[in-house]
Amino acid sequence: MRQTIVTLMVWLGLCSMVIAAEQPNFLIIMADDCTYNDLPLYGGENARTPNIDRLASQGLTFNRAYLSEAMCQPCRAELYTGKYPLSNGCAWNHSASLDSMTGMPQHLSALGYRVGLAGKVHVKPAAAFPFEQVQGFDSNCVRNPTQPHVLTDVQEFISRDQRHPFCLVVALVEPHVPWVMGDASAYPPANLKLPPNIADTARTRQDFSRYLAEITYMDGQVGELLETLEQSGNAEDTVVLFSSEQGAQFPGCKWTNWDTGLHTALVARWPGKIPAGKRTDALVQYADVLPTLVNLAGGEIKKRQYDGREFSSVLFAQSEQHRQYVYGMHNNIPEGPSYPIRTVSNGEYRYIENLLPDEIYIEKHLMGSRGNGELNNPYWATWVWSSMDKPEIYKLVRRYTRRPAQQLYHTATDPYELTNLVNVTQSLKIQRQLQNELHSWMKSQNDPGAKLDTQEAIRAARQGQHLYKAD
Repeated sequence: MRQTIVTLMVWLGLCSMVIAAEQPNFLIIMADDCTYNDLPLYGGENARTPNIDRLASQGLTFNRAYLSEAMCQPCRAELYTGKYPLSNGCAWNHSASLDSMTGMPQHLSALGYRVGLAGKVHVKPAAAFPFEQVQGFDSNCVRNPTQPHVLTDVQEFISRDQRHPFCLVVALVEPHVPWVMGDASAYPPANLKLPPNIADTARTRQDFSRYLAEITYMDGQVGELLETLEQSGNAEDTVVLFSSEQGAQFPGCKWTNWDTGLHTALVARWPGKIPAGKRTDALVQYADVLPTLVNLAGGEIKKRQYDGREFSSVLFAQSEQHRQYVYGMHNNIPEGPSYPIRTVSNGEYRYIENLLPDEIYIEKHLMGSRGNGELNNPYWATWVWSSMDKPEIYKLVRRYTRRPAQQLYHTATDPYELTNLVNVTQSLKIQRQLQNELHSWMKSQNDPGAKLDTQEAIRAARQGQHLYKAD
C-alpha cells in the first residue's frame, strides 16, 4: 500500500512538471499613445520600426484589433481584467476599477505564474492589480526627458525561477507626449506625408516629426526587450504580444471613438506554435486578451468570468474569425466638459453616436494650457489660425469640435473615417443593424448613455455603486 501511495505521488509530481513545462511564458509589450496606422506594419509612410517589423515577420499580425476606450487608464483596465469599462468600473480616465475586481495578476498566479509589470502602471486600485513591480523603465509618461531604461531587473525577473512560468507586462511611455525622445532630425518636417486627418501646418509637421522620432525610440526598446528575452533562453517558450495602445495625441485619434482612436496594433509570436509572417482579419478586443492567456496557460474559463472571449484558435490558424462586433465608448470628464460617445464596428463599417451633439467637443490636454501661458500642444492653435483661409483645415477643426448625432463610415475603404454615410440610402441597412447592436450592447452594460458622463456617476463608481441604469 505504501509503495502504491509513493508511486502515485511520483506520478502526480511528474504530471505537474509536464503541465508546468507546457505552460508558455508571456511577455506583453505596450507602446503608449501610438496610432496604429502610423506604424509601417499598418501602412504608415513615415516611421521606421525595424524591430516591430521583425517581430511581425516571426508571428501573427492582427489587422483588426480594438480597445473599448481610447484613453490610457480605461484601456489598460480592460486589458488586465478581460472586462469592458462599466463591468470593471473604470469608464473614465484617471478613475479606478472596482475594489472587488481581479485580473491578470490573480488569474495567472493561480495557475502558477509570476506576474510582473515594468514601466507605466496607470490602473487602480493597487489591491485589484497586485502586479510585482519590476524596475528599469520609467513609470511617468509625461516626464521630460524620459528616464533612461535599464534591462537588469527585467532580465532578473524572466530568468529568476525556471520552475514557474512568468507573465511580464512592459508598459513603455513612448510615444506619449511630451515628444522629446529619439532623433527628430531623422524625420525632416518638410519630407513627411501627413495622414489626411491631420492638418498640414508648419508647427504640426514639426511636432509630427518629434512624434515619429519617439515611435522609433520606442521600437528600439522593443528590440532590446526581445534581445533580453533571447539571451535568457526563454524565447522559444514565450508568447510575445506587442500592442500600440490607443491613438496618438493628435485631433481625431486619442480621446475619440474614430478608428484612429480605438484601433490598436497587435502582434503575437510563439515560435513553432503561432505561424510566422501571417496576418488575420479576425476581430479581437482588449477584453479578449486575458481569457486567451488563461486558456494558453491551461486554466479553466468560468462562465461570465470575462466580457471577452479567448481567441487561441485564431493564434494557431485554426480560424479566421472571432468576434462579429467590437465596441467602444468615450466619457469626456475629466478630460473636458461632458461629451459622451458610443460606437460599434464590424471591422468593415463603423457606427458612432454622439450623445450630446449640440455641445462643443473640448479636450483640455490637447486644446488648452495649464494656466502658465504654454499650450500643451502648440500645433492646435495653428489649426485654428489657419482655418480662416484654408477650407481643408477648417473642415478638420469642425470635424473635431462639432459632431452630428450619428456617424457611419465604411472604414474598409475610408480608414481615416472622413466621409459620413449616415442616412445614405445604400447604407441604411447596415446603419440600422449597427445601431441596434450598439443599443443592445449598451443595455447589456447597464450604460445609461449621457448620464454616465457626469461627476455624479464618477463618484458613484468610486464608491463601488452602480447608480446608473440603462434606459
